Amino acid sequence: MNQHSTITPDVEAAKDGTLLRDPRRPEPKYSLPKAFHHFRELLKDKEDTAEVFKIFESLPSKTFMPRVRALTLSEHGEKLRADEPFLPPILDDHDALRKLPEGSVAHSYCDFMESEGLSAAGLVEEAEKLGNPKYGDLVEWFGFRQRDTHDLMHVLTGYGRDGLGEQCVLLFTHGQSPSHGHLLIGYAGAVQIKKTVKSAAPVFKACRQAHKTGKACPPLVGMSIRELLAMDLQEARAKLNIPDPSWYRECHRVWREEGYDPYDLLAPRKKAEASIAA
Repeated sequence: MNQHSTITPDVEAAKDGTLLRDPRRPEPKYSLPKAFHHFRELLKDKEDTAEVFKIFESLPSKTFMPRVRALTLSEHGEKLRADEPFLPPILDDHDALRKLPEGSVAHSYCDFMESEGLSAAGLVEEAEKLGNPKYGDLVEWFGFRQRDTHDLMHVLTGYGRDGLGEQCVLLFTHGQSPSHGHLLIGYAGAVQIKKTVKSAAPVFKACRQAHKTGKACPPLVGMSIRELLAMDLQEARAKLNIPDPSWYRECHRVWREEGYDPYDLLAPRKKAEASIAA
């Protein structure tokens, strides 16, 4: 059915007729117990991205729709949607990204994704495991955009994919797009690290720094990702108010000094020391 024919005066839509929020879309239900259940499942396997999405679904943000409306119904949002309808094909075209200048965000992004064996399409596949219906509305475009810039945040902030690095990226994201899901995973994850690893590492200082940085950085969801990828990485960080993640790096220094591998904090000390020596 043509979307234009379904629009009524009380339904908000973009100039091209794309609905802001499809009326068929269920109202999100807030459930902290459900979110904690999925968080416990996530602790069993931090690579289980599907559990992360379920946590966010359990803790919908009251500010989400106002943010979607402000961007997508603006002239800037219209241009972004025309230029960047879906980010994964752009982000996964490493041949094109490698043609951009050395030192660019694009080169660092490719290096990061290739070294970690990741792809933007892979993140989409994880999200689709939930089996959620597609509505083709502006809410969907905005939500996909938030999801698909996650790994780009790792590159811009300098936080790795270790346990603390993931918590820091989520808290950075909360600074940009407030959601109790980001707070739960970010700070509860930090508590779990402190609980399981007896260390002097300043974990909470690292988390607070990430949160503060996210608040100071303009929301990536509203930026031209093509333009951002073409920027020099250091210039992009300066423009976006992203400082060196000093407390995060200090945590890594302390852990290694204590004999822990930051990328496997639950590993025996001997295993960690062997990794360091190598």
